[in-house]
Amino acid sequence: MYLAKEHNPALAASLIGVATAFIAATTLFAKALGTDQFGPAMHPFQIVFGRFFFAFLSFSLAVAILRPELQRPHLGLHLARTIGGWAGLVLMFASVAYIPLADATAISFLNPVFGMIFAIPLLGEKVGKWRWLAAGIALVGAIILLRPTPDSFHPAALLALGAAVILGFELNIIKFLTRRESPFSILFVNNAIGVCIAGAAVIWVWQAPTLAQWGLMAAIGCAMAVAQTCFVNAMARADASFVAPFSYGTLIFAALYDILFYDVIPDAVTILGATIIIAGALLLAWREGRRQRPLIDEHPL
Repeated sequence: MYLAKEHNPALAASLIGVATAFIAATTLFAKALGTDQFGPAMHPFQIVFGRFFFAFLSFSLAVAILRPELQRPHLGLHLARTIGGWAGLVLMFASVAYIPLADATAISFLNPVFGMIFAIPLLGEKVGKWRWLAAGIALVGAIILLRPTPDSFHPAALLALGAAVILGFELNIIKFLTRRESPFSILFVNNAIGVCIAGAAVIWVWQAPTLAQWGLMAAIGCAMAVAQTCFVNAMARADASFVAPFSYGTLIFAALYDILFYDVIPDAVTILGATIIIAGALLLAWREGRRQRPLIDEHPL
C-alpha cells in the first residue's frame, strides 16, 4: 500500500510556485495557437490534444529511464479527474483566444476558491477562519485584476469561469488520489487516459499544424508535465484547502508573460491585485507554519 508523503506545507507552497510559472506558460502557448500568429488558428480540441500527447510522451520516457514502481490505479477516480481536466483545459484554452491572457487566467484561477469549498463535503476538511480569510484576500486580488466592468462580460469570460468550477472539483479528486497512489503513478495514468480522450475528440477538428505549431504543442505538453509533477507532489504534502490559494501565483506569471510577449505593461490596478494575492498566500503560509500537524498521514485511502 502506498504510504502518504510527509506533511510539509513549506515544500508544498514552493512546488506550487514552480507549477504556476509553467501553467501560465501553457496558456501563453495556447493563446498563440488559438490565434493566427503561427498559422491558421487551432481548435481548442487540437490544442488540448497536443498538451496531453506530448505530456504523455514525457512521462513515458521517464518510465523507460527511471522505471518507477507504479501502483494499481483507481480507474474510476482517474477517469473522473481526467475528464474534468480535459474539459477545464478546453474551456480555458478557448477563452484565451478571445480575451486578454491575464483576464482569462484571473477568471479561471478562481478554481482554488471552488476547490476549497468542494473540499469540505468531498474530503471532510475543516476550513478554519484563517484559511477563509487568506482565500478571501486572494479572491479580492483576482477580482481587482479582472477589472469587473461591462467590458469584462465577454462571452469567452464565461468559458474561463466554467473552467474554474471544473478545475476546482478536479483539485479534490487529485487529493483523493494522492492518499493512495504515488505522484508519478497519478501523472502517468492521468496522461495515458487523457491522450485517449483528447485523441477521440480531435479527430473531428484536426488540421495539419505548421512546424511552429508543432513546436508550441510540444512546449505546452512539456510545460504541463513539469507543472503537474510539482502540483501533485504539493497536493501530497498539504491539505487541498492550504495548497489552493497559492495557485493564484499563476496570475502573476500571466501578467509577466503579457509584458514580455504582448507588450502589455501592468498598470496600478494590476500591481495592486498582484500584491493582494501574494499577501493572501503569505498569510496562509505564516498561519500554517504555526500549526502543529502530524508528520505522516496514517490513514491513506
